[in-house]
Amino acid sequence: MAASRPIVGIPACVKPIGNHDFHVVGRKYVDALVTAAGCTPLLLPALGDRQDVAKLLSMLDGLLLTGSASNVEPARYGQHPHSPQMLMDTERDATNFPLITAALEAGLPLFGICRGLQELNVALGGTLHQQVQSVAGRFDHRAAEEQPLDLQYGVAHAVVLTVGGQLQALFGGADEIHVNSIHGQGIAKLAHGLAVEATAPDGQIEAIRVENARHFALAVQWHPEWRVMDNPDSRRLFAAFGEACGAVRG
Repeated sequence: MAASRPIVGIPACVKPIGNHDFHVVGRKYVDALVTAAGCTPLLLPALGDRQDVAKLLSMLDGLLLTGSASNVEPARYGQHPHSPQMLMDTERDATNFPLITAALEAGLPLFGICRGLQELNVALGGTLHQQVQSVAGRFDHRAAEEQPLDLQYGVAHAVVLTVGGQLQALFGGADEIHVNSIHGQGIAKLAHGLAVEATAPDGQIEAIRVENARHFALAVQWHPEWRVMDNPDSRRLFAAFGEACGAVRG
């Protein structure tokens, strides 16, 4: 029954539309959570320190950290923005960082996507490359914005799965899978307490998990939410997250 579905919080971004700011969550994340994970989404406004984190988490069975056009504020990992054009969302940062810490302490399942992976790494003390394409030996992981969405979100490269890792088990022992690539930033220094689950051919970290987590606590740099039901690997990811949230709900 729908009423028994796990409830998963999805923190929102703050985005100006016209003359006003709105709390927004991409539809593709909501749809993937419903169709592939079997969960009920609860959209969380970006309230920063105005939110009651403990009360909020007591209502949830899981937390989904979405991708976004914005980037984590570099000051959070001890840097200055490399470009004055960098789009940031400090209200989302102020909302998500306490949620991440508290969710992990509470043993709540957590799934991060793109910016969500970067948030998880920074929240635990890691750093980011602000422009992966400017790092020696790294590819340009961005998608061309002028392309149709189907091409932007099409397969871009393989990722090598860590031997004996959670993702390799989830994907039936595969050595690699193929993913899309739509990100300009990425992990530089991996935070203590995180383990690498997948890397791109250029060595860029593409998936991580929280070591010693009580439940599913995984993040990926690619976008499995895109047309999730058409991709078996993406379905497996969301299904595993949904199962973990269901176990918490009991």
